[in-house]
Amino acid sequence: MALSAEESGRLARLLSEHGERLTRRWTEIVATSLRGRLSQAELARQVQELHRSMIDAGENGLTDLSSEQGGELRAVLAELSRGRARQGFTATETAISVYALKDVLLELMEENHEGSALRDFVAFSGLIDQMGLFTFETYTRTRESLIADQAEQLLELSTPVVKIWEGVVAVPLVGTLDSARAQVVMERLLQTLVDTGSPYAIIDITGVPAVDTQVAQHILKTVVAARLMGADCIISGIRPQIAQTIVALGIEFGDIATKASLADALRQVLRLTGVETRRHQRRES
Repeated sequence: MALSAEESGRLARLLSEHGERLTRRWTEIVATSLRGRLSQAELARQVQELHRSMIDAGENGLTDLSSEQGGELRAVLAELSRGRARQGFTATETAISVYALKDVLLELMEENHEGSALRDFVAFSGLIDQMGLFTFETYTRTRESLIADQAEQLLELSTPVVKIWEGVVAVPLVGTLDSARAQVVMERLLQTLVDTGSPYAIIDITGVPAVDTQVAQHILKTVVAARLMGADCIISGIRPQIAQTIVALGIEFGDIATKASLADALRQVLRLTGVETRRHQRRES
């Protein structure tokens, strides 16, 4: 429901004439809902900023929150919503910061016995409803963005690429390997191979609870991608149960080297790099 120009002007005058009382009462109501989780000074600042932006919008003839006159008000609401989302407040706690204005306006307008008071309150409530919905939508988008960022960070943390020594890197996988995580594994491994110039990579699946066709395909794609970068891969952590599953599924690893444990894979790399040979030669000399 849009405000008329006259209603917009009356709202601005009401907010301005009772500014101190209104913001104080508004802050008190919101503070009760937040239960001390936000400092009184910070909450008062937010309420006063909303109060000022509503007065400015009303004086400029605001009829609808989406209109040009509501630009500054939308910006203030968006900042409030994003801040609350990052601080861990709920959507309800965030929306109450806006909807509490209805209670304050009702208290003020009950003292006004003019015939237009009820009609004005209904119009003002419509604008506040728009503000609350805008706040909720902005809060939701911010939370979704935060969750997506956290999920990406967890993926990166759960797929470390470790440099064992010069020329050898390892990827210890733990947990389920789905398509999204497999993509992260591949990207991080390939980037590490480029950064270190390593010719060997060990993909350890000891911590992977089960290997099905999909997981095997992800691993094979990672190995093929590494080979295109000029690096040979060894898959370690092939436990008896996993070996039986691979055979039962008919999965072919081809000429890819596989080892029962990470230690076996390390010994294989030592032989390939000639480290053990040089060590024996030093001992014999």
